[in-house]
Amino acid sequence: MSPRGRLADLAALLPEHLRTAWWGLVSPRLSEREPVVVVQAVIRDERGRVLLGLRSDPRGLELPGGHPEPGEDELTALRREVREETGLRIEVVGPVGVFHRTGFRPHEARVYLCRPVGGGLRTGPESTRLGWFDPARPPRELLPWYRLPLREALSGGGPVERVEHQGLGAIVETLGIDLRMRLRGESGLPRPS
Repeated sequence: MSPRGRLADLAALLPEHLRTAWWGLVSPRLSEREPVVVVQAVIRDERGRVLLGLRSDPRGLELPGGHPEPGEDELTALRREVREETGLRIEVVGPVGVFHRTGFRPHEARVYLCRPVGGGLRTGPESTRLGWFDPARPPRELLPWYRLPLREALSGGGPVERVEHQGLGAIVETLGIDLRMRLRGESGLPRPS
């Protein structure tokens, strides 16, 4: 990224973070009656690596996934979201657990262990970069709320139910990840394993 492009990217930081703060702190308390439900995939390849995608706002690495559409069951939504974000077709191996996240952007994440069974890896608007990483050494750029589901998926201990509070520490850490990645430019995606 050119120095001019990097400066423009940094200039956009404050408005983007203000939008994210509204979305995560105010909007859920004003407009959402039920907890938001998301489905997420821990996709492991034949070498045991985990697929992570680079999100754009806030910048950081995340597990593929998203929101079920009205009337759509969880596993159909998971397969659709993974296909849209990564180009892969997946087989769901089993549930990792349900993670009730409180604090910033309260939601319920239903996480599944998956493996790729077809398609071809490609990026899209939601994941601008994709990479396979060693799950035992996740990159520093992994957003904090994905660490516990990743650890639980690796433990092989069956489905769990956990409550995670996304407080000030998680917010500050996420802002730091976002800022570091902006300062490094798009090439800031860590080298996959």
